[in-house]
Amino acid sequence: MLMSSSQAREDGQGSGDPPGDLRSVLVTSVLNLEPLDEDLFRGRHYWIPTNKRLFGGQIVGQALVAAAKSVSDEVHVHSLHCYFVRAGDPKVPVLYQVERTRTGTSFSVRSVKAVQHGKPIFICQASFQQTQPSPVQHQYSMPAVPPPEELLDYEALIAQYLRDPNLHEKYRVGLNRIAAQEVPIEIKLVNPPTLNRLQNMEPKQMFWVRARGHIGEGDIKMHCCVAAYISDYAFLGTALLPHQYQHEVRFMASLDHSMWFHAPFRADHWMLYECKSTWAGGSRALVHGQLWRRDGVLAVSCSQEGVIRVKPRVSQSKL
Repeated sequence: MLMSSSQAREDGQGSGDPPGDLRSVLVTSVLNLEPLDEDLFRGRHYWIPTNKRLFGGQIVGQALVAAAKSVSDEVHVHSLHCYFVRAGDPKVPVLYQVERTRTGTSFSVRSVKAVQHGKPIFICQASFQQTQPSPVQHQYSMPAVPPPEELLDYEALIAQYLRDPNLHEKYRVGLNRIAAQEVPIEIKLVNPPTLNRLQNMEPKQMFWVRARGHIGEGDIKMHCCVAAYISDYAFLGTALLPHQYQHEVRFMASLDHSMWFHAPFRADHWMLYECKSTWAGGSRALVHGQLWRRDGVLAVSCSQEGVIRVKPRVSQSKL
């Protein structure tokens, strides 16, 4: 099912395409799975984080692509629930096995297992629904924030930090490493922290985000898959914001990830990602997120629990 230009105007995202005709690498490479057999696909890697582990958002996005290929055009994903059970190996591809758990009149469920070296690294269940209008509707209001055009992009913000003569050398090295990565999404932080605010941060953040390059109106399912990729970026790190001054991360990884899709959207248009962590303890943390369209419509909700192991910082130097 294609989102028409009139639908795109109705959902408040009918303008604001990224400049140029460059296709998003998320569509041409990351989420472009190779079919091997019926309900069996192979996915490859594009961006590997600095921890040299597979990016969780890539696994979620590719698994949703595999699941979506086994349902009809008339149904669309409304929720998915995932567990990361083993660390992914960035040196080998990932195999995705789809099980057609149930195909109903209104709802269909697909189970996906991601496998490397003969063992599952990730399991997921995705539920698809045929569009059904309902008079029962409500949502919270989108936070009032500056538009993305008024904010620095991630690269410019890092460059600004690097120009600060008070920046500690170990943070300078880390920021340079981040700046050198070719991440296939664009980010603009809302109210980015200054050096003197790092000791008093709350476990919440907001940033505008979109896929790099052009995806177009296309299939709504693909935009959901791209959003699944985007949703894991910097998500769990929200829980670290109040603690980063006192503690250094030894190990951090996602344990599970859930998403609920509420309204059509375009993942190559700016959306506001509102993230907050409501709890942390026992070397785990819980985070929640909402992806808002620019017109104030809540498009996606997310939740994730992750493991976070830290050690005290030896130096108390400011960033």
